Amino acid sequence: MVELKTDTSIEAMREAGRVVARALTAVREAAAVGVVLRDLDEVAHQVLKDAGATSPFLHYHPAFAPVPFPATLITSVNDAIVHGIPDGYRLRDGDLVSADFGASLDGWVGDSAISFIVGTPRPEDVLLIETAERALAAGIAAAVVGNRIGDIAHAVGTVCRDAGYGIPEGFGGHGVGRSMHEDPSVPNEGRPGRGFPLRHGMAIAIEPMLIASGKDGYHAAPDGWTLRTDDGSRAAHVEHTVAITDAGPRILTAL
Repeated sequence: MVELKTDTSIEAMREAGRVVARALTAVREAAAVGVVLRDLDEVAHQVLKDAGATSPFLHYHPAFAPVPFPATLITSVNDAIVHGIPDGYRLRDGDLVSADFGASLDGWVGDSAISFIVGTPRPEDVLLIETAERALAAGIAAAVVGNRIGDIAHAVGTVCRDAGYGIPEGFGGHGVGRSMHEDPSVPNEGRPGRGFPLRHGMAIAIEPMLIASGKDGYHAAPDGWTLRTDDGSRAAHVEHTVAITDAGPRILTAL
C-alpha cells in the first residue's frame, strides 16, 4: 500500500534528509588514499549521534541476506554496485566509491547515495558518475503529479542505456517514509505511462545504478550482501529521497 504523506510529514522527512546529506558530505571529505572503510562508517555514525538520529541500515535483515547488515554506512568500491560492507579495506588512489546512507529522525527516514573518486580520477570513471547523476536528475524531473512510476523508470533507463551502460535488473528505488523500504517499487528501467500514478504526498527514493561495461550481469559476494559486476567492471550508484508535490518534485536529502 502506498502511503501519502502530509505536508507536515514531508517537512519531518526533510529534517531526516538533512542528517543524511551532512553524513554523506562528511564521508566524502574524510575519504582519502589510505583511509579504512570502517573508519568512514564511524564518521557517518558520529553525524547520526550528533543529530539524535538512528540508522535504518544497522541490523537490517532482509530475506536475501544471511546476516543483518553490520554498519550504518554502505560502501561499495570499484566493481561493487551496492550493499558493500565497510570493512578493513584501505582506500587506494583512483578507487571509485559509492556511499549509501540512511537516517531515522523522529520516526521518519531519509535515504541517499553518492559516488565519488578517491585520489586521481580516471576519465571513464568521471563520465560514469556524471551519467549516473544525469540519470538521477532525469528521474527526479519525471517525478511530477500526473505522471506514473514508469515515467521515472523510463527517464532513468534512457539516460543509462543511451550512454552505453548496464543496469542491474531487479534493483532500483522504492517508497520511503516511516520505514526505509515502502511501496511502490521504482525501477531503473521501464515503459512510460505505466505503473502507479504519482500523487501529491508520495515520497520515493530514486536510485540509478550503472555498470560501466554496458553489461547487466551481477552476483552476490561471499558476504551475502555486496553485489558485484560479473565482468569486474566498475559501477556507480546515486540516490535521493524525493517528495512528489503539486508544486513539483522536492529533494529531501540535499544539503
